[in-house]
Amino acid sequence: MAGLGRDIVKAYRKVMQLLRSAVDERDLYAVKSLHFEKLKGNRSHQRSLRLNRQFRLIIEIEEENEKTIVVISIEDYH
Repeated sequence: MAGLGRDIVKAYRKVMQLLRSAVDERDLYAVKSLHFEKLKGNRSHQRSLRLNRQFRLIIEIEEENEKTIVVISIEDYH
């Protein structure tokens, strides 16, 4: 997480705890402050979660035998 501020790292850790404890996607939609949403276009297989007003955590949910969440990136949305 080099180059990112302490507040972003703290928000990332908080979101990761929520991801680990979520039973399914409905748990993530229920936390309104995350702004959990499916992306569009050629990224329709990805989801984003808000870390703060500027940064988003981009993930993919793989559904094979068990659901696995893969962290793709942290992106600046401004």
